Amino acid sequence: MARAALEPAVDQAALLEFLLRIGDNALILGHRVSEWCGHAPALEEDIALANTALDLIGQTQLWLGLAGEVEGKGRSADDLAYLRDGYDFRNILLVERPNGDFGKTLMRQFLFDAWHYLLLKALKGSTETRIAEIAEKAFKEVSYHLDRSRDLVIRLGDGTAESHSRMQAALDDLWPYTGEMFAADAVDAALAEAGVIAEPQSLKPGWDEIVTEAFTEGTLKKPADGYMHKGGRRGVHTEHLGFILSEMQFLQRAYPGATW
Repeated sequence: MARAALEPAVDQAALLEFLLRIGDNALILGHRVSEWCGHAPALEEDIALANTALDLIGQTQLWLGLAGEVEGKGRSADDLAYLRDGYDFRNILLVERPNGDFGKTLMRQFLFDAWHYLLLKALKGSTETRIAEIAEKAFKEVSYHLDRSRDLVIRLGDGTAESHSRMQAALDDLWPYTGEMFAADAVDAALAEAGVIAEPQSLKPGWDEIVTEAFTEGTLKKPADGYMHKGGRRGVHTEHLGFILSEMQFLQRAYPGATW
């Protein structure tokens, strides 16, 4: 598909911020999921998680590549991934949470997938052609991610007493990090007004429907909404991101400019 130029009337600073947010979400979660490679409880799950990580890193390349173009400073997707410090990252806190056990990884994936699916579905109608094109491609991958994570959350939730207790504990632990997905600021308002993105809060009813249905089937109790952790979208992160970056960025930091 031919690439169309981004509409110059859109606030470019806001557009860059959004692209970093969506790109960083895919990058950090992709790295987290990749940590399971060779360690999953079954060969099929090992391969499935590796494929999910590869999909997310592929999406990162597209989103951060476009971010570099919008920024106009000659930085590539690799530059943005490997040469920024923690406070420059804009991912939500949910995706940097430690993997924990297999159930916790799947629950984090499901909570994110349900939101990611709705986000990309809305972005397919973006007034910015390049964003709509990337969303169209990523949506196919994320549709599969959601089908898989939803199925496993239901099966483990309604499985043995052990699997049920682990899935409920994972849900209770991760729920306070879900509110940030629907938080909005001036960046979101400017882009929503221009038709580039949907209002973040508009995705909440659909997300609630997806997760509530899965929890009911999986005999899991949906936690009550309360205090929600936030800050990642503006560069305020937990200590976990620092450990991720120290591993992910090691080569470029130790050998600047290294290439294959």
